[in-house]
Amino acid sequence: MAKLQKSIDKRNALVKATIELVNNNGFHATPMSKIAKMANVSPATIYLYFENKQDLVNQTYIDVKAEYTNYAFADFDPNMPIEEGFEMIWKRIADFKLNECEHAMFLAQCDNTPMIDEESRQEGIKHLQPLLDLWERGKKEGVIKPLSDYILYAYAINPLSFLMMTQKRGSFTLDKAHLEEAYQSAWSSIKMCK
Repeated sequence: MAKLQKSIDKRNALVKATIELVNNNGFHATPMSKIAKMANVSPATIYLYFENKQDLVNQTYIDVKAEYTNYAFADFDPNMPIEEGFEMIWKRIADFKLNECEHAMFLAQCDNTPMIDEESRQEGIKHLQPLLDLWERGKKEGVIKPLSDYILYAYAINPLSFLMMTQKRGSFTLDKAHLEEAYQSAWSSIKMCK
């Protein structure tokens, strides 16, 4: 049992080091040797857990995406009214992005660069299924605009990454009032006008 925990700890250390180094240096300036050094393991140890650097980054992306969506959907009930469900999910996503900044920054980098392969990207999208299902139901009920899920995500969720980065740089502080304004803007961007 102790051996299994040691193995889990090493893998977790490699994932943590990957997130930190990619966030600070970018994908291409993050060699395996630096990841191993930061994780306090030998470079050969990485290959016990991952095939190569691409596999390490892909698996880290999937792990962090799962953590992100598990958090976002923790209290979500698929039978909630559309607006109530969206508000709950949106506010949980905002909370994650503002409080788990390192993980959220890593996801933002992965989503905005070609460093993640398409198979891993599709795996990551599967984790968003409750939100996609809510939007689909909202479109059928005439509550959500009949737009591509990519467009809905771009207008309703992606602005949170921008706000997170401006807060991290110290340019802007998202207080409760700003967060509510951001939510209202997100909701009004995707809801059908009546």
